[in-house]
Amino acid sequence: MTVKEATTAHTVAFGRAAQQLRMKRHEFELAVQLGHVRTVPGADGGRRRVAQEEIGRLRAAPDFPDGLRDRVRTVRTAEAAGLLSITGDRFTKLARTGHFSPARFYLNRYRAVVWLYVAGEVAEFGERHPALLNGRLPAPVRARLEAGEDARPRNWRSRRLGLLLRQAEDPWAAAAAIASLLDPDEVAEAVKDPHERAHLDRLRPQPPQPRPESLTARDITDQLLLADDPDEILWHRMSLSLALDEARAVTPAPRPNPGGHRPPPTRRGPGRAGLLTRLRLGRRRAVRAG
Repeated sequence: MTVKEATTAHTVAFGRAAQQLRMKRHEFELAVQLGHVRTVPGADGGRRRVAQEEIGRLRAAPDFPDGLRDRVRTVRTAEAAGLLSITGDRFTKLARTGHFSPARFYLNRYRAVVWLYVAGEVAEFGERHPALLNGRLPAPVRARLEAGEDARPRNWRSRRLGLLLRQAEDPWAAAAAIASLLDPDEVAEAVKDPHERAHLDRLRPQPPQPRPESLTARDITDQLLLADDPDEILWHRMSLSLALDEARAVTPAPRPNPGGHRPPPTRRGPGRAGLLTRLRLGRRRAVRAG
């Protein structure tokens, strides 16, 4: 049995895994994003899959299937505000100033972005920060609102990047995950070598959800995938530079090989976890400094 056959025999695709776990597809994908369902690489670099052993572990839980589905239940602004017994306007202000990280989004019929939040995270915030639910908002929060801040897209991108870095199988895949948050012009400025840019493009992660058919809706969705604040762009460019240093230390990017010799195989380096840790620590320092 080949490696590909063995992988296929003991794993299932996401759609089948969702059925076996009695979840809707979007619930299952969010469960993966939040780390409730572990996945494994697909054969030959294909789409990630779920091991039958993992499905068995989840199905054996005493609260299956309701417990798993409850952990990925999402709510819109009005529902989230209801969980906290505050107005929708106050919840929006807290979300815009970075107190909540959206887990998903969709576009309504008016092409407006509707953010979705994990219900459990909303309830936990209320227990940990009751002072923010009543009375006048703190001065720093009011100042950020007056400046027009909206941290929801950035927080969603940060959450998605965390998942991509956890799933990255080698340093080049980690670098590609970071590059996917930058405009192509930014990537071109940060990565001068065209062969490296081509390799990053080949490893570029798939969008988190199907692209809308409408061109207008597609443009809106595509823009949400990209960093748009100068500080955020700078942060990801610095992170990309760090990731590229680690990737180059493991193996160079593939290049045209007219001699017919195979390029050296990519070796999995130990730096992926270290990269994720440093990005988290650096972001925490940035938050404290702010």
